[in-house]
Amino acid sequence: MHDPRHDTPQGRHTAAAEDPPTTRIPRVEPGTGGGAAPSPEPGAPAPERMPTMLEQMGGLPGIVASTIPVLVFVVVNVATDLTTALWAAIGAGVLVLAWRLVRRDPIMPAISGLLGVGVCALVARQTGEARGFYLPGLLYSAALGIAALVSVAVRWPLAGVIWHAVNSRGMEWRRDPVLLRAYGLATLIWGVIFVARVIVQGALYLADAETWLGVTRLIMGYPLMAVAILATVLIVRRAENRRPAAH
Repeated sequence: MHDPRHDTPQGRHTAAAEDPPTTRIPRVEPGTGGGAAPSPEPGAPAPERMPTMLEQMGGLPGIVASTIPVLVFVVVNVATDLTTALWAAIGAGVLVLAWRLVRRDPIMPAISGLLGVGVCALVARQTGEARGFYLPGLLYSAALGIAALVSVAVRWPLAGVIWHAVNSRGMEWRRDPVLLRAYGLATLIWGVIFVARVIVQGALYLADAETWLGVTRLIMGYPLMAVAILATVLIVRRAENRRPAAH
């Protein structure tokens, strides 16, 4: 039925008041400049964290376990003979790998350690001398020492190159003189450690002091690496803190 109130101006205003228009709020897509970015959806996976160097090496248990084959070789070689010591070292490496598999720990440190022990055992077997077990490590330290010192001389310090390559940060740090000096000093510390290994262990190798050679390899192994890592972290962190003041 027709309502005459709607034909008058007052009736039209009354109808408008009774039926207000619906206000639409425009939707802002993420990343289009419409304000703060929305919070992540509940249950969304968190961004992956880059594992630290210690974690990549298997943590403290992995570092300790990687020294077991060399320790076994030193002890068994003193107590028995070269052949028994070689098989004992290889067996220790296999047991370390199996142990990490059972615990579901990272196995790459154990695999690389087992391969290293295998190479050392092969050299010792071919030379027929217990000191041959340590020859690959001596050559490896010599190569790393030379590479570290040369990289500092050409202003491409390996500490910075490796760190920024692993973390995909590019090589822009070379334009910063503060960081360049810091990474150069850190690389120099690593180079000195490698050269010291070659000098001390090389002298024992030439003297055919196989037992002391094994003991020295253990002492100048991960303990010195821990010192070098700590020094690198402190040097680079100090350089990072000085950058705002320098610029």
